[in-house]
Amino acid sequence: MSRLLTKLAILITCVSLLSFLPAATAQIKLPAIFSDNMVLQRNAKIPIWGTAKPGQQITVKINQQRKTTKADRDGKWRVDLAAMPVGGPYELTVIGTETITFKNVMIGEVWLCSGQSNMEMPMVSTWATVNNFKAEVAAANYPDLRLFIVKRAKSTKPRTDVDSEGWKMCDSTSVKNFSATAYFFGRHLQQKLGVPVGLIQSAWGGTVVEAWTSSATLKTVPVITDFVKLFETSPLDSIFDESAFAAKMAAWNRQLDELDTASQGNPSWNHPDFNDSEWKTMLLPNNWERAGLPAFDGIVKFRKVVQLPESFGKQNLQLNLGPIDDADVTYINGVQIGATSIYNQHRHYRVPADLPKAGKNVIAVRVLDTGGNGGLYGKPEALNLLKDSTQAFPLAGEWRYQIGADLQKLPPRPALANTPNRPTVLYNAMIAPLVPYAMRGAIWYQGESNAGRAYQYRTLFPLLIKDWRARWGKGDFPFLFVQLANYQAAVTEPVDDAWAELREAQIMTLALPNTGMAVTIDIGDANDIHPGNKQDVGNRLALDARHLVYGENITYSGPIYKSMKIEGNRIRLFFDHAQDRLMSRGGDKLQGFAIAGEDRKFVWAEAMIDGKTVVVSSPQVAKPVAVRYAWATNPVCNLYNRAGLPASPFRTDAWPEITRAAHLNRMY
Repeated sequence: MSRLLTKLAILITCVSLLSFLPAATAQIKLPAIFSDNMVLQRNAKIPIWGTAKPGQQITVKINQQRKTTKADRDGKWRVDLAAMPVGGPYELTVIGTETITFKNVMIGEVWLCSGQSNMEMPMVSTWATVNNFKAEVAAANYPDLRLFIVKRAKSTKPRTDVDSEGWKMCDSTSVKNFSATAYFFGRHLQQKLGVPVGLIQSAWGGTVVEAWTSSATLKTVPVITDFVKLFETSPLDSIFDESAFAAKMAAWNRQLDELDTASQGNPSWNHPDFNDSEWKTMLLPNNWERAGLPAFDGIVKFRKVVQLPESFGKQNLQLNLGPIDDADVTYINGVQIGATSIYNQHRHYRVPADLPKAGKNVIAVRVLDTGGNGGLYGKPEALNLLKDSTQAFPLAGEWRYQIGADLQKLPPRPALANTPNRPTVLYNAMIAPLVPYAMRGAIWYQGESNAGRAYQYRTLFPLLIKDWRARWGKGDFPFLFVQLANYQAAVTEPVDDAWAELREAQIMTLALPNTGMAVTIDIGDANDIHPGNKQDVGNRLALDARHLVYGENITYSGPIYKSMKIEGNRIRLFFDHAQDRLMSRGGDKLQGFAIAGEDRKFVWAEAMIDGKTVVVSSPQVAKPVAVRYAWATNPVCNLYNRAGLPASPFRTDAWPEITRAAHLNRMY
C-alpha cells in the first residue's frame, strides 16, 4: 500500500509541475503583419516583436544584421533592427526553440491606408464600381507592390494581433479585393520612386472617426469620455451582446412611439381622409437638413395626394422612392406596402391592384433618421409610381410634412449589437495590433459618417492624427487625407450645408504639421456615395506624398483660400497654390461663388479671375462682407490652378455652423 501511495504522490507532483509549464502557445509567435512577401520600412529603425516562452532567447537575422533578446516574464519580446536602405528580396529569420523564416522580404516604403468605405472600396466588388476596373485589374502586375489587408474586427479592449491572410504580391488576383484608392496611390509611388512599396489596408465602411481613436485620447473629449469608460469597464466585447441589444432597442422604440404624437388623430395621419392642411411643404427628393430642418434627427411624416389616371387604377404598380436616410414605413391609401431600415438603399415597393384607384390616392411615408441629412433623396426621376415597368407617374415635387418625434427628447438610441461605430473599437482591433510596425506614414479617406457632426470633427479628426502619432512614437509622421467628394443633387440656391462644414474641418486639419489633403470636389458622383474615379484620388494623394514626403518640387495641391480684401462693392480673394495664375474649367465663366452682405443672405455671385486672385461681386449686394465657394454637398464649381488641380471649397465668414449644436451619433 505504501508503494502505491508513493507512486500516487509522484504522479500528483508531476501533474502539479506540468501546470506551471508554458502551454503550446508559448512557442515563438509573431503577429500576422509579419509574413512572406512583406515590406519593411527603409531608412528607419525596424521593430520586430512577438511572444515566446518567458526567458527564451530570441535571435532575429536579416541580410547582415543579427539581433538577440529574451522574452520577458509575460513572454513578450522585441528587437529593433537598424535602418536599412532599399533592397531585397531577403529572408527574415527568427530563432528560438524553433526557427521561423519569412521569405521574399523587401525593404522599401510602407504606408497605412485607413478610413471608411471609400478607402475600403475594392477594385472589384458587387456594391461599387471602379472606373475601367477590368482593364485596371488585368494590368495590375507589380511584384514590388505588396498588399496587406486587415480583416474587419472590433473590440472594446486593445488586441495584440489582427486577422489577415498576410502580405501578397500585387497581381491580377490579389488586387481584386484590395482598396482601389490605396492601390492607385501605391502604384503611382512605386512607379515614380522605383522602390518597393507596401500598403496596409485597415478600413471599414460607414464608420466614424472616433471608432478609430484610442481610449487614452478620447478621454480628453468630454462628450465622449463616459462612452469610453463604459467600454473599458465592460467584460471583453460584452457590449456587442445581441440579446441585450434587442431588449434595449424594444424599450427605446416604445419611447419613440410614445413621442411620435404626430401619428395621433382620427383618422390616422396615413389615412386618405386625414386633414394635412396645416402641415408644411417640402420639395422632394431632398435631404431635409437642407430643406427646412437643419441638424434635425428623428421622425418626419410625409404625405402626397396624387390624382391617378384611369389607366393606373386597379392595377399592380411599383412605388419607387429612391434612397432614404435612414428608415421608412410606407403606405398607400392607409395600407402599409413596405418598410426598410437600411440607409442609402433604393426603395421599390409592390402595390397590389386592389389599392390604387383612378382619381385621388394618398402616399404616406414615415421616415426615421438617427444621424446625418435625413429624408427622401436621389434623382427626381427615381421617385414615381411605375406601371408595367414602362409607364411612370412622377411623384417628385411638393409633399406635405410634419415632425413626429425629435430624438433630442429621447435618451441615446441603443447601439446596434454588431456596430463598429463606437469609440475606440476599431482602433483596438484594427490599428493597435499594428503598432509599432515601421512605416512612412498614413493615408485616410473618411468623414461621410461624421458629416452630421462636422463642427465636432474639427476636434476629433486632429485628435486621431495626434493619437496615431503618439502610439507609434516616431514623431509627426506624414498623414495625408482625402477631402469629401461631391455627392447628391446639385443645389439651385446657396445653402448652409453639413458636408461643406465637414470639408472645412478637413481644411483646418492642415494646420497640423506634415499633413496633406487631396481635393476631390470635381470627381464625385451625384448618385453614388462611392464614386468610381479612384484613379485620380490615389494619384492626388501621391502628389502630396511626392512633395511633402519625398521632396519633389511639384505642384501637389489645388488653390487653397488664404485671405480676402473688400474693394468697394466687390471682394478680392487670395490663394495659396495658385501657381502663376488661376483658371476655370468647362467654360470661361467661373461658377460656385456666392456673396453676402451684413444681412448674411448669400446670392450667386459674378466671379472673374485676375491673375492669382478672384474678384467676386453681385448687383444684389452693394456692401459685401463674405464669400463662399463650392459650399454644398454637390456644388457646381470650376476653379483650378494651371496644374489642373481643383480649388478646395471655402468660406470667408465665421457665421454659426448648422452642425455646431449637433449631438453625438445615436449609434453609440
